[in-house]
Amino acid sequence: MIWAIVVVMMVVNVGVLTYTTIYNDPNVDTSTLETQIQTLQFQLGSAEQEIDSLKEEIRILDISETSQDIGVIEIFNQTRNSVVLIETDTGTGSGWVYDTLGHIVTNNHVIEDATSIQVTFQTGAVLTAKLVGRDPYSDMAVIKVNAPNGLLHPLDVGVSSELLVGETAIAIGNPFGLANTMTVGVISATGRQMDATGGYVVVDVIQTDAAINPGNSGGPLLNLKGEVIGMNTAILSSTNDFSGIGFAIPSDTISREITSLIETGEYEHPWLGISGYNMFPSMAEAMGLDNNTKGTLVATVVEGGPAYEAGLLGSTTTVTVGGFPYDIGGDVIIGVNGLTMDSFYKLQVYLTRNTRPGDTVTFSIIRDGDVMAIDFTLGVRPPPT
Repeated sequence: MIWAIVVVMMVVNVGVLTYTTIYNDPNVDTSTLETQIQTLQFQLGSAEQEIDSLKEEIRILDISETSQDIGVIEIFNQTRNSVVLIETDTGTGSGWVYDTLGHIVTNNHVIEDATSIQVTFQTGAVLTAKLVGRDPYSDMAVIKVNAPNGLLHPLDVGVSSELLVGETAIAIGNPFGLANTMTVGVISATGRQMDATGGYVVVDVIQTDAAINPGNSGGPLLNLKGEVIGMNTAILSSTNDFSGIGFAIPSDTISREITSLIETGEYEHPWLGISGYNMFPSMAEAMGLDNNTKGTLVATVVEGGPAYEAGLLGSTTTVTVGGFPYDIGGDVIIGVNGLTMDSFYKLQVYLTRNTRPGDTVTFSIIRDGDVMAIDFTLGVRPPPT
């Protein structure tokens, strides 16, 4: 394992050495230098991704030595007083206590359009709650109750980016109104995407086979340390045929947004102002590009948006590929801030994790067969219509 990491670092160092040699040569053409610098930046990004992969392998080897598991029975008894039943005039769901100030986290779809919200605790106490903040794009909401001393038992929030497939996952909630129900499964996958309002997606979604049903929405998904690693949100089903595939908003998203939701009532997402889709070989050939070209083809650019102001170009020609019409001819986004982005989803993940409105980013694009860089300032995603 150590040798693998050393090899990756050697690749990075060779790139740096090459850059130094080229930079100090007065006879090298500037455009050639810029192209090679960009190539080295992409190589560095790929090396960093390989290092992250190796770190995950190390975590897999060490997890048995670092585990502080306390068992599912203890988990239930430790956390059940932190999970609540939420009833509104539009339906029921679940939630969990975030702090001793009375803030409770749940899904946006649990309280959306509600005119009244009631929270029932394990003790039987029923309190009226008010909406504090919500984010329909991440299906998150925060409500608040004025609770007496001793009723509020906040849960600790874990780090979802460190989850490994196969780890135990524990869901607690109120499926079909059955209060304080616990189900146990595993983390089936990480890095899933889930459709959100307005054609956007929620990134880094957790997939689990712990049974999740209507009424579980907003309840916590826990690890064996009793930490919240996600918020149960959706299931994959056909009519009433539940498939055993559930999805949870990751705890990293909750941690990223919670302060803003409490303090301002909303969370501002970075906004490009484009629509697009992944490049594939037939599309690349139709544009006269190498069929191995990967990235995000810009289909349309929103007039007045950040990409429009920066001069990013949308597609102008429609072709039929595989029996389906596609708009082609626009800019192809292949990188951001020196990192390779070979799909639209990877681009969305990077921006969601690492940027905020007002940040300036540098996109590497292909335009008319040439690679070039474009700088622009991210805007604020408009509210859903």
